[in-house]
Amino acid sequence: MNTGLAIVLIVVALIAGLVGGFFIAKKYMMDYFKNNPPINEDTLRMLMMQMGQKPSEKKIRQMMASMKVQSEKQNKKK
Repeated sequence: MNTGLAIVLIVVALIAGLVGGFFIAKKYMMDYFKNNPPINEDTLRMLMMQMGQKPSEKKIRQMMASMKVQSEKQNKKK
């Protein structure tokens, strides 16, 4: 019976570790992306130039503001 109990405890510990690791990694990545957004003004400017648009500073600021508002709405839903 000792061997059976040991196997059950190992499986339970493995599952608990996987679930805990998932949530810790998720929290870490959410904080990372909140502090370091993947798209910044320079990236947005480069994308617009590649699409053939001349990026004005006003347009860049508007797009960044709209992306920030959308990001905050998504965070509130969660």
